[in-house]
Amino acid sequence: MALETIAIQDKSLAGIAEKVQHGERLTLEDGVTLFNSHDLLTIGQLANLVNQRKNGNNVYFVQNMYINPTNVCEAHCKFCGFRRDKDEDGAYTMSTEELLHYVETRFHPGIREFHIVGGHNQHMPFEYYIDTLRTLKKAYPDVTIKSYTGAEIEFFSRISGLSIEGVLKELMNAGLESLTGGGAEILTERYRMKMSPEKASTDMYLQVHRTAHQLGLKTHSTMLYGSIETLEERVIHMMRLRELQDETNGFLVFIPLAVQPIKASAGIKRRNSAIDDLKTMAISRLMMDNFQHIKAYFINIGTQLTQLSLTMGMSDAHGTLVEERISHAAGALTQQALTVDELVWLIKGAGKRALERDTFYNVVKEH
Repeated sequence: MALETIAIQDKSLAGIAEKVQHGERLTLEDGVTLFNSHDLLTIGQLANLVNQRKNGNNVYFVQNMYINPTNVCEAHCKFCGFRRDKDEDGAYTMSTEELLHYVETRFHPGIREFHIVGGHNQHMPFEYYIDTLRTLKKAYPDVTIKSYTGAEIEFFSRISGLSIEGVLKELMNAGLESLTGGGAEILTERYRMKMSPEKASTDMYLQVHRTAHQLGLKTHSTMLYGSIETLEERVIHMMRLRELQDETNGFLVFIPLAVQPIKASAGIKRRNSAIDDLKTMAISRLMMDNFQHIKAYFINIGTQLTQLSLTMGMSDAHGTLVEERISHAAGALTQQALTVDELVWLIKGAGKRALERDTFYNVVKEH
């Protein structure tokens, strides 16, 4: 798609469109201008132009399983409906036997990735978190272990007395092959002090991923948008990750996550609009010029909006999941999982090539 085929309605985007056409990096001011514009079609077409250059018509997905070994957590993040105190109704911490039973009753041979995140359970020693990986790797040696968030790694450092590097090395010895993207929320201290004051700071989150990259791990990163953050803070978040990617080239994908109400019955005003979701995803593609992929997270935005986003810069439709708990505990109204057939239908329905991948975006099969 050439720039001249894009009919720009909002003339304030003309200079940004020229930058995109010439492959020039967008600034903080550019990002805020994009967020303040109501010209979604132009923003989407510009994002599609960038994605076509990077990925053509390819859209990727993975057969994966979500595992949440514990929901007991020392933190009290304002956006979380998943966490429990130790003795609270609904609190759980899986034993080794319960973990294996949970996986065995849901596993099928196509699954290539375990996505493991949970609460910051201060009542369990660091060895518990190591054993979780070691147990799964022993039982399923061919499945990639994508586990723990940057915030969990910082928590493990505190409870173990080990450095971030020491924690990561212990986990890698137990089977860790990639870090998940969670725990990023919004990477400004104003936001974190209000919404997640007990979790890793902006600098610590970035340092965890920097250290992981230096150790040879490829990782993921997210942005939880739609609560108290300003539009400028969304762009700052993207730019901080972009700067780290300039330094390490260790991120595989960026995943914008629409915040969910704490209760499914919460007023509609507390849910993100479809326009804001599409705009945020497209702007992510435009700002994150050194990221190969931007992921549409159907758990938070639904399958239909995910399909539409594939024409606005998204190159990853996520995965099968089997059973997602965290967003649904916060009030997500979407499906908890998709089958391969459903993902392929979704991707092909957008006129794209459906490529099944592994964790590292190696193509396993074209559907």
